[in-house]
Amino acid sequence: MNDGPLIVQSDKTLLLEIDHERAQECRRAIAPFAELERSPEHVHTYRLTPLGLWNARAAGHDAEEVVNTLLTFSRYAVPHALLVDVAETMARYGRLRLDKHPTHGLVLSSTDRPVLEEVLRAKKIKPMLGERIDGPDGDSVVVHPSERGNLKQALLKLGWPAEDWAGYVDGEAHAIDLVEDGWELRDYQRDAADSFWHGGSGVVVLPCGAGKTIVGASAMAHAKATTLILVTNTVSARQWKDELLKRTTLTEDEIGEYSGAMKEVRPVTIATYQVLTLRRKGVYPHLDLLDARDWGLIVYDEVHLLPAPIFRMTANLQARRRIGLTATLVREDGREGDVFSLIGPKRYDAPWKDIEAQGWIAPADCVEVRVTLSDSERLTYAVAEPEEKYRLAACTPRKTDVVRRLVDQHAGQPTLVIGQYIDQLDELAETLDAPVIKGETPVKERQRLFDAFRSGELSLLVVSKVANFSIDLPSAEVAIQVSGSFGSRQEEAQRLGRLLRPKDEGKSAHFYTLVSRDTVDADFAANRQRFLAEQGYAYRIVDAQDL
Repeated sequence: MNDGPLIVQSDKTLLLEIDHERAQECRRAIAPFAELERSPEHVHTYRLTPLGLWNARAAGHDAEEVVNTLLTFSRYAVPHALLVDVAETMARYGRLRLDKHPTHGLVLSSTDRPVLEEVLRAKKIKPMLGERIDGPDGDSVVVHPSERGNLKQALLKLGWPAEDWAGYVDGEAHAIDLVEDGWELRDYQRDAADSFWHGGSGVVVLPCGAGKTIVGASAMAHAKATTLILVTNTVSARQWKDELLKRTTLTEDEIGEYSGAMKEVRPVTIATYQVLTLRRKGVYPHLDLLDARDWGLIVYDEVHLLPAPIFRMTANLQARRRIGLTATLVREDGREGDVFSLIGPKRYDAPWKDIEAQGWIAPADCVEVRVTLSDSERLTYAVAEPEEKYRLAACTPRKTDVVRRLVDQHAGQPTLVIGQYIDQLDELAETLDAPVIKGETPVKERQRLFDAFRSGELSLLVVSKVANFSIDLPSAEVAIQVSGSFGSRQEEAQRLGRLLRPKDEGKSAHFYTLVSRDTVDADFAANRQRFLAEQGYAYRIVDAQDL
């Protein structure tokens, strides 16, 4: 027995004692392959999953490294069966390969004949395959080219993820270079773009504010080809365009916007997920955009938000290079496996605290403020239908008074008040005499208010979830979250991310979450905070009366 901070259990859970002097070192070491499940005050629970281990394998971590990490930090003897299981699970990745054959085109091959025999007999996989090469005992089988993505999805579900070495078409060439004028690519941005390029396709995970757009631009400079960029909304599309004009040799005429407002197809086209997934009479009229040009690169911004139709179309785009950009691979719908098989495995992941230590993102003070419902509210809550309980707890008028006090405490600092329910936000905007941005706010008005906030003309904005994603507000120093999308971890990460651009004189950001105690609001808050706890952020809990 050594004095490590970790307890490794045979059910594949890892218990990390947070108060241990080596806890942070251990957290960083297990982050590439273990997922945080629960994060109460003193002991955090992580879990080893096949997908987590395969992502680590694809990112260059081998089983020996994972086993050594567990042995180094474990307080007690690590169950031998678990170590064997880790090694065997990681060894499953890459036993099947997709390759280009000089005469037969796309083939599935294996150095392990029994594995190939097993998958050939799977009912869902049989229709995707053609003849066996080199007779009945051959180690390769022809794959219908249109099934490349579907086959990878099916093999992942069988527990045999295939490594895709079939290569990519170059697409239509188009000159793109970075223009490092007054700025330079940071080391981690260069490493992220290089890791993607050498892997051919995959996902880059970086904190909000760490410059994912620049990584995308760097990938484009590698590809030097026509590029389709998929983004969450029109405001984000225009931010991408501004950034590309500033950071690359691209000109205004070379970049098109494909959104509800415009339908421009140019060598670099930025399209919104909404317009691509627009459905009319059972068909997606705008998916033709994918065949409009011979794209050499497809960039998926906020890849954790990909809608289901985009997954379906991506299955048909496996010959194109694909890069996904995100702050968190957490998906609330559990489709991380589809990201892995269709966009590609995780190629680069920089822990938030490491980037903070380098001074590229601001440190953040996270505070959970607990409010108590009035007696009448508690009674109403107690007898409410389950689907109404969260709204009642999240929208208590008690939170309005707390928001007002926090805004006064941080007077003069650029502050965002963020919430889920529009009537609650309208009421807060009126109380605080502040403008509100919500779904129905026209794009022009959103941009005007965001610009006023960036310039310092406005120091207080009330925003709905439309500001969760891809909105660049570098000046924001304080965020007050009054309600959220139930227990969404990805939303929590995005909301904190609004604050992480570096501050003048190394100031900290302040992230407040207002939570009604003894309600589902508190349960959802605990779940939302899991991802940030995994990144090393600790929440202080204070009572509203003590502010």
